[in-house]
Amino acid sequence: MRQAGAIILSLARMLLQAAGIVLVVFLLCRVAPGDAVDRMALEGGLTAHEEAELRHEMGLDRPLVVDLATWAGNALTGDFGESLRYHRPVAGMLATALPTTLALAAGSFLLGLLVALGLAVSAAVTGNRVLAGLVNLVNVWSIALPTFCVGVVAILVFSVWLGWLPVVGALAMPIVIIAIDNAGQIGKPLFEELREAATSAHVRTAYAKGLGRPRIAFFHLLPTALPVALALSGLVLAGLVAGTLTMEILFSLPGIGSLMLNAIHGRDYPVVQAAITVVAVALVVINAVIDIIHRAVDPRLSR
Repeated sequence: MRQAGAIILSLARMLLQAAGIVLVVFLLCRVAPGDAVDRMALEGGLTAHEEAELRHEMGLDRPLVVDLATWAGNALTGDFGESLRYHRPVAGMLATALPTTLALAAGSFLLGLLVALGLAVSAAVTGNRVLAGLVNLVNVWSIALPTFCVGVVAILVFSVWLGWLPVVGALAMPIVIIAIDNAGQIGKPLFEELREAATSAHVRTAYAKGLGRPRIAFFHLLPTALPVALALSGLVLAGLVAGTLTMEILFSLPGIGSLMLNAIHGRDYPVVQAAITVVAVALVVINAVIDIIHRAVDPRLSR
């Protein structure tokens, strides 16, 4: 019962957070100075009367409460309106950009998690100082080097100097850069937890029985590391979103980040608020799912 109550509470918190994000994003887009008509006026020299007519046609002069209710009701059905700049459905533009963002985020997260688990488990089981030093090195890397700066250097070295990868549209390079950053954030705390678990009684018993290190790692240490890995993964996700959007802009990838930046430059608020809302709500949902899985794996959290 306690675990079910904790899950329900987590879902309720998720819904409140999502609603709060939607409200804040909508209000920020409305109070920001300038709009799509102002942008068009700079490009085409519209008269004041023409600007007023355009704002009325685009619905930019509607009362804030009415606009919010209309937008939220449509958004719940998947209708985010029409781009003020390109006159295309926003939902279609998001659907076109989303696969690139998902591929970058999922690829970097999974690779980073595998690297972190591999290094931490290997270093804890073998006690190898080189592997332990590598865990610390990756951790320092993630703390000291911003992914944007690493991306600029990577483009300079691998694309400009060596010519191994294209300057624009390279997906492998940003995946590796973000993965190393994620591995550094997860690997160090995970290694400390595993090193302590490696001295526990059941692990010493497994060694005394003559079990091999791979078997001990998979059946005795990994179950211990799973709750810690889940908790750390939830913390990494927030930084993963920012890193993914930054890498998209830096490497000119046609994802949500590039779409959002172009929309901001063009004051295309329907695209901006839809993109931010989708990303933020997705992050809230993922964190809630990880929290539920974490509670199922580690029942102590529901006590």
